[in-house]
Formats: sequence, structure tokens, C-alpha cells
Amino acid sequence: MRFFITTLEIVLPALYFATVWVYGKAFFAGNPRAAGLRRVLLTSTVATHLVYVVIRTILLEHFPITSFFEILSLISLTVSLVYLYIELRTDNRETGYFILMLPLFFQIISSAFIRDYIQVPPALRGNLLGFHVSSALLGYAAITISAAYGLLYLMLYHDIKSNQFGVVYKRLPDLETLERMSFAATFVGTILLTVAITLGVVWLPRAIESFSYADPKLFGTIAVWVVYVFGLVAKQAAGWKGRRMMVVTVTGFVLAVVSIAVTTILPYGFHKFGR
Repeated sequence: MRFFITTLEIVLPALYFATVWVYGKAFFAGNPRAAGLRRVLLTSTVATHLVYVVIRTILLEHFPITSFFEILSLISLTVSLVYLYIELRTDNRETGYFILMLPLFFQIISSAFIRDYIQVPPALRGNLLGFHVSSALLGYAAITISAAYGLLYLMLYHDIKSNQFGVVYKRLPDLETLERMSFAATFVGTILLTVAITLGVVWLPRAIESFSYADPKLFGTIAVWVVYVFGLVAKQAAGWKGRRMMVVTVTGFVLAVVSIAVTTILPYGFHKFGR
């Protein structure tokens, strides 16, 4: 089974690359065959990734959250899942190339550097962990998609201001639609991060002896949460919208990535699970 996991760690980046390539071929070249393959290939990639996570969890007897690179793989999966859900609901496939670039990038890094942790704390085998981790990962997936729509908004905004009406202008949704989709993802992501933080503060002190409210990852998550709450409040109270709100979503995402990377590198904190 270890060989199967290693094989999937090679196959997954290839599948994500093929998926992004097909979406790009359909978007930029208008290739009808690529357009027809997009959703099928994405669904196959997500299904394969789900199999990988299940097998890895069974083999190592813990949910794959013990390292930065395991978390990157889970974020790749959740972003792809959330995007697939949005695509199925809206039947809009034109933003897939841009959004799925992120799972591709994250999975390449994960597959290149991931390693196994056999000894993990008993807390990682508890059922409540699933609710905490699921809400956090789905929250990060939502804000990742929010940032992707924010970047697309800024890209399209720049093209319109520069009077450059190329393929991006012709195929992307309009600015209002991109802003609405970004805001919806931000709203959902903020709620999910609120749930994750609440579960962490209430449950983790009882489950982990080394728990501390000064944990770097807790501070990082709260900092990200504050940025998005500020954006939502500013939108409702001060009427922030358009380009200003898109900058907030992108800033929050960059802070989230930096926070995850830095807190993983730091040698202390109760989120250091692996041995």
C-alpha cells in the first residue's frame, strides 16, 4: 500500500496539470474537445485525490494534517472540491483554469516534499478533530477561491481601464459577477474559520496537554480571520466594494499562506504533531 501512495503522489500533480491544461486550452483556444473534457477530468482528479487521502489516512492511522505539505495537499483537494461544486451549481466553467492553478501548485509542492509521520498524539485520532480540521480546510478553500476571483476581477478591471478587450475580457464573467462570487466565497470562508477557531479554543485545551493560547498557528488563523471580518464589516458599514474589496480578499489569502508556512517552520507550538 505504501507503493500505491507513492504512485499517487506522482500521479496527482500530473492529473492536476492535465486538468489545468485542458481548462486553459478550452479558455484561450476555444477547443471544443478540451471544453468537453474539462469537467470529466476535474471529477476524475478529485476522485483520485480523495482515494489518496483515504488510503494515506488508513495506512498512517491519522488524518493527514501533521505537516505543512500534508496540509497543502488537503487544501488542493478542498479547493478543487469547492470549485467543482460552484461549477456544477453555476454551470460556468470559464474561471476553472485560473482557480485550479492553485491546487496544481500546492500539490506539486506537497508531492515533492511530503513525508510520513508514524507517531502522532492521540488527539489526532479523535472524532472531534474531523470537525475542527474540516471547517478549517473548507474555510481556507473558500478564501482561496475568493482570492482567485479577486485576482480575476483585478485582471479584468485592468484590461477594461487599459481598453484591452482580448480573450480574458470576452470569456470571463463581468466585474459584477466576479465581485459577487468573491464576496460569497469570503462570507462562507469567514463563517467556516469562525467555526474552526471556536472548536479549537473550546476543544483543544481538553484534548492536548501542551495547548497554549499563544500558539503561533492560532494567532495566524485569528489574524487571517480578522482581515476577512474587517472586509465584511467595511462592505456593510462603509460601503466598500469593487477593487477595494478585491484587494482585501487577496491580502487575506497572502497572509493565510504566509501564516501556514511560517508557523509550520517555527520549532514550537502544540500544532507540531509529527515525530
